[in-house]
Amino acid sequence: MPGLRITSGSAGATEELGACIGSLLRPGAFLALRGTLGGGKTCLTRGVVASLAPQSSGLVASPTYAIMNCYPGDTPVYHFDFYRLTGDDDIVELGFEEFFYGDGVCVVEWSERLSELLPPDVLTLLFEHGGDDLRTITITSSGRQSDGVLELLAANLRSKKIFDPTAGYLV
Repeated sequence: MPGLRITSGSAGATEELGACIGSLLRPGAFLALRGTLGGGKTCLTRGVVASLAPQSSGLVASPTYAIMNCYPGDTPVYHFDFYRLTGDDDIVELGFEEFFYGDGVCVVEWSERLSELLPPDVLTLLFEHGGDDLRTITITSSGRQSDGVLELLAANLRSKKIFDPTAGYLV
């Protein structure tokens, strides 16, 4: 499947997209979030956590200074922010790659800091500012598991009628 390009008109819509994605993820899934500061990455993560670890959803904050937050649930969510790291060496030194293939879901902000450590099966989300509250989110996949998630996501968004496929707008 090619990518899915979505325009979100609010933080709430971005969280709802995250919840839709989260409902499709299984342990071992890896979300690579990319984009500028304030692009909506943490809002989307809040939705993912609400779906997978609802008891922790009120705790979601950007882990810029902590680097990693763990949200326990039936499927734990490991939320990383690599903004302050320079690359693979920092990540290896801190031991974070051990979480990438574990029992939970990894959501990585600033995933472009990964090079050799990026898993082969990844759902990548690129966040772009569109002015005011508008965000364009382009979702691509690489690998069998993430390809399946992307296909199911497109179908789920259409069936829930929160996505206009002709306009590419999340409502």
